[in-house]
Amino acid sequence: MDFSLSEEQRMLKDTARRFCMKECPRTMVREMAKDERGYSPDLWQKMAHLGWLGLIFPTKYEGVGGSFLDLMILLEEMGRALMPSPFFATVVLGGLSILEAGNEQQKGSLLPKVANGEILLTLAITEPNARNEMDSITAEAQLHDSDFILEGVKVLVPYGHVADYIICIARTRKEAKLSQGVSVLIVNARSEGITISSVNTIGHDKQCVVLFRNTPVSASNILGELNAGWVHAGNVVQKAAVALCAHMNGGTEKVIEMSREHAMNKVQFGQCIGSFQAIQHRLADMLIGLEASKVLTYEAAWKISEGSSYEMEAAIAKASASECYRHATWLAMQIQGGIAFIEEHDMPLYYRWAKAAETSFGDADFHREIIAGQLFG
Repeated sequence: MDFSLSEEQRMLKDTARRFCMKECPRTMVREMAKDERGYSPDLWQKMAHLGWLGLIFPTKYEGVGGSFLDLMILLEEMGRALMPSPFFATVVLGGLSILEAGNEQQKGSLLPKVANGEILLTLAITEPNARNEMDSITAEAQLHDSDFILEGVKVLVPYGHVADYIICIARTRKEAKLSQGVSVLIVNARSEGITISSVNTIGHDKQCVVLFRNTPVSASNILGELNAGWVHAGNVVQKAAVALCAHMNGGTEKVIEMSREHAMNKVQFGQCIGSFQAIQHRLADMLIGLEASKVLTYEAAWKISEGSSYEMEAAIAKASASECYRHATWLAMQIQGGIAFIEEHDMPLYYRWAKAAETSFGDADFHREIIAGQLFG
């Protein structure tokens, strides 16, 4: 495996770095945390013009035709800037779901609109009382004539309040095994019987509760085969976990840079604190953790791009990135001292996002169980 960047990937990284620095200062991050929509439509259109919204879609769907590794590069830069946008919900969760299971009509109808910034997507899996996204599905969709009637509650639906379509996982046939009788439905967010409410989260990201009550969904809006959606949903969640690792690694990298800069400029006892061994070792620990997390993330992403089995690598990467980001922000706040705890400082932004991302798509302990199951199952 060669993880060195190609010329095109270096250009993507440089362009994304410059774009994020210019268009997404920390003031904008704070403004969007208070904004009802949680993102800037103008910024969204600029991202569409750059081709980012169609980065991983084939060219026949008006995409760029990039690889999953290309997506990692872009998400790292977004993570550095803590860019508030429905990119992850629309492109990663929604777009990958359609690529994974959609037929040609569904792909041709929806993916070009995503790539051009015309519609927003999201994914609704998690339910109340579920330990993780795939523990159990109790939302039901019963077929009546040519429509399914959807009933149930979904929580932690990112940017559900602004989404045009919600990719919903629902039980379409009762089975003894949780992995059977589940389907993936494309639900128009403007359909009857849908109630969406935003909730406050530690990361200040836009998460929603979506209530379905007698919501009609056309039978033609099934993604993949009826009653066989579990595999598709599971694949999307695993890929999303790897994509989130890249976002977390970008944030960790920025946290280390902020801490090093503070250590080089803060003077105590007549010398900068970066000359103290305790500070140096903390920064060294942060960097060691980041480099390990990057390698594990890129290995998983490379396997996804190559079409190889990636379940074990995805679990290892997510466990590593979750702990690395959390540990780095904790050490960074020690290094930077009391100033890092005030709201006007940037560190609380990264600390809150690290806590939120740590539990998304399973925390480190959850993924250790997956790894153990692979080793001893």
